[in-house]
Amino acid sequence: MIEFIQELQRRTPLGWLQLNRHKGRLIVAVSGIAFADVLMFMQLGFQSALFDSNTRLNRAILADVVLVSNQAKNTDNISTFTRRRLFDASDVPGVKTAEPMYISTVTWRNPQTRKKAKVQAIGFNPERPALNIPEANAQLDKIQLPDSFLFDKGARGEYKQIFAQIEAGKEVSTEVDRRTITINGLFKFGASFASDGLLISSSDNYLRLFPRQKAGSVNLGLIYIKPGYDPIKVATALKAHLPDDVKIMTRDEFVEFEEGYLRRESPIAFIFTFGVAMGFLIGVIIVYQILSTDVNSHLKEYATFKAMGYPNSYLLGVIFEEAIIIATIGYIPGFIIPVGLYQLAANATNLPLYMPIARAIFVFVLTLIICSISGTIATRKLQSADPADMF
Repeated sequence: MIEFIQELQRRTPLGWLQLNRHKGRLIVAVSGIAFADVLMFMQLGFQSALFDSNTRLNRAILADVVLVSNQAKNTDNISTFTRRRLFDASDVPGVKTAEPMYISTVTWRNPQTRKKAKVQAIGFNPERPALNIPEANAQLDKIQLPDSFLFDKGARGEYKQIFAQIEAGKEVSTEVDRRTITINGLFKFGASFASDGLLISSSDNYLRLFPRQKAGSVNLGLIYIKPGYDPIKVATALKAHLPDDVKIMTRDEFVEFEEGYLRRESPIAFIFTFGVAMGFLIGVIIVYQILSTDVNSHLKEYATFKAMGYPNSYLLGVIFEEAIIIATIGYIPGFIIPVGLYQLAANATNLPLYMPIARAIFVFVLTLIICSISGTIATRKLQSADPADMF
């Protein structure tokens, strides 16, 4: 048994033995890496939730090609264009139908709490499903009734009592911009950073909410193509046929249109990216301080190794060994804690927060890079150390 322990000690990496000798430093280093990882995970999680939630509507569009005003920035800052462009689009070979969609953000009064909330209202032709929301598409006959709407049961806020009443077959009335509407159906969609939920109805009901918007001024044009035609080629033909007062995009381009705006112009996206950079920098500083202190406290021992003929590469390997150990151990709590925080935040905000494998791998790689950079900086004094000066 004693021989086994001795053999195990001989095989134990020198880096681990040095870290384990100063447990206080090891705990501080691991805590620093865990903190940096938690910070990066949360910032990346919220950034991903921003992109996922704000492009959810774009991804749900069933049209093959989408028209928007040339002045539109995204679906929250969307202008109108003349409905005449839809009639013009119908002349292009391959176009089956061209339908208008109306979209805007409205303030409504929560039927349960009577507090005001911001929701996204959408109106379209109920005779043709416009969104890939099966639960809503099964109830499109309800929104043909005057002032009737379907509401998002994935909305952010207190709605449990209202949902229970509607699911029991009762209708619920509330106010939207001083107009009384009826909620007679529910569907699951989800909140976003821009709005607390989604409100769906027919074009007629939508225009009753917005009397200043004329039926001839539409927000989105939904182009459905005939079977056998390529959406990209039809979109190209539409670009050549229509004036430049509208943008023509395939469904994938429409999603990229929204995400590109968030990446380029949204301050929230920049803040999350900046948060990731700050987490990275904090990790580098903390681990550097620990490794630098360790190098200084063992400088004579390292000088002795040098005098015995050990090359610099061996000594640098010990420091990088310590860095990798700190990175690996610190990553474990740094990964586990955000998983729980994601669940808490998702429950509180109704945002799509989850832990994909790609993000877990990405942060682990960043953690290794953090410790490698810290190790590189910490070994500068070790490389210039002269054994003759140590004694």
